[in-house]
Amino acid sequence: MTIEDPGSRNVPDRDEDGDATSDAPEPVQVPEALAGQRLDTVAARLFPDWSRSRLQAWIAQGRLRCNGAAAARARTPVAAGDWLQLDPVAEPDFRVLPQAIDFEVLYADAHLAVVFKPAGLTTHPGAGQPDGTLQNGLLHRFAQAAMVPRAGIVHRLDKDTSGLLVVALSLQAHARLVAMLARREIRREYDAIINGTPVSGASIDAPIGRSPRDRLKMAVVEDGRDAVTHYRIHQRYTHHTHVRARLQTGRTHQIRVHFAHLRMPLVGDALYGGGGARGAGLSEATRALLRGFPRQALHARELAFDHPLTGEPVQMTAQMPTDMQDLAAALARG
Repeated sequence: MTIEDPGSRNVPDRDEDGDATSDAPEPVQVPEALAGQRLDTVAARLFPDWSRSRLQAWIAQGRLRCNGAAAARARTPVAAGDWLQLDPVAEPDFRVLPQAIDFEVLYADAHLAVVFKPAGLTTHPGAGQPDGTLQNGLLHRFAQAAMVPRAGIVHRLDKDTSGLLVVALSLQAHARLVAMLARREIRREYDAIINGTPVSGASIDAPIGRSPRDRLKMAVVEDGRDAVTHYRIHQRYTHHTHVRARLQTGRTHQIRVHFAHLRMPLVGDALYGGGGARGAGLSEATRALLRGFPRQALHARELAFDHPLTGEPVQMTAQMPTDMQDLAAALARG
C-alpha cells in the first residue's frame, strides 16, 4: 500500500497539563436579527457545529449559559446583546465495546483519523454482526472515540470493500465532516474492475432505492434518491475494464448498483450479477481466478478534503490490495 499525505502523522494536540484541547467555542453575542427567538433556535444558528437536538440536551443539563447564568429552558426567548457560552460535552456510548481489531491508521490528529479498512471487516455493528467491527476497533485504538457518535464513523464501506475512511475524533470534527459530506466537499474515488468494456468514461445519473423484487438489494428505481457516479477508464482488458469511479452522492451500494444497471457489474459481485467468468479466449487460470474471486472488486483508493478544523488540504491514496492487483495482472495477461 502506498500513501500520499501532504502533512505529518500528528498526535492529538495537548494542553500543557496533558489533557486534550477542549471543543468549547468562544462566547457569542446574540445579534439584533435573532432577538426574541427561542434559545435553542438561536443556539443552533450561532453554534452550527452541533445539531439542535444535541444543543437542547445541553441546555437541559445547564451547559449553555446566557449572560453567565445557566439557561434552564430551550424555549426561553433571547434578547439582542445577550452573551451565550456553550460548554459542550458528549456522553460516552458503552453499547459498543472496544476490541482489538486489525486495521491500519494512516493519519491521526486531535480531531480526525484516516484509516484503511481491509476487505472482510464490517464497518459498524448491525443485525447479525454485534461486534468484531471497525467501530469496535476504533474504540480500542482511540479512547476519545467513545465521546463521538458511532465512534466517529461518518461514512461507511461495504464489508467486502477495502480502502480509506475518514473518522471524527472530536464533536466539532464530527459535525463538520457530516456537513461536508452533505455538501459534497469530500472527494472519494474508487478502483473497480467491471465485467464489460465501456467505450469511454462517463457519468451515471440514476436514482437508487430499495429493489422492489429483492429487499436485500438496492436498484435503480424511478422514485429512488438522486445518485451520481463519475467514472474514467484506467485500464482496458479483453472483456473487462479497470475503472476509477468518483462518488458525487453516497447511496448504499451506489457503484455496484450503477455498473450493474449498465449491465457491467463488478467482478466478484454475486449479489448484483457479477459472479463467474465472462468472455471467450480467457486462460483456464484466469477463468478460475474470476470464478473464485471472493468479493466485489471494489477499493476506496482516494480521500481528499480540507481539514474541518484547520482548513489545511488532506489528500490520501492507497493502492489496491493484493487480491485486486493479482486479478488485474491476470486480466492483463488474458
